[in-house]
Amino acid sequence: MMGNMGKMMKQVQKMQADMMKVQEELVNKTVEASSGGGMVKVVANGKQEIVSIEINPEAVDPDDVEMLQDMILAAVNEALRQSQEMVAREMSKVTGGLKIPGLF
Repeated sequence: MMGNMGKMMKQVQKMQADMMKVQEELVNKTVEASSGGGMVKVVANGKQEIVSIEINPEAVDPDDVEMLQDMILAAVNEALRQSQEMVAREMSKVTGGLKIPGLF
């Protein structure tokens, strides 16, 4: 019984170490989303941080600022969604698909 418990604890510790390594690597992995036919591009990393926003000058219309705001919002939300999916995908490689509440 104790041998099984020790083996299980080692597996848990390895999984924790692997998960920390993946989390560190995710900072450097990015996803890109765009809206308005590519007029607005947003890049997010695996920590759900926006690392860049690129706006095509043609998208800037002083008479329609609302349209630009909508494009930025859409691209940011899509980049964050893709980032969350990337994190879940990478973590599931470590956990074997096991969902750990509060982790990702």
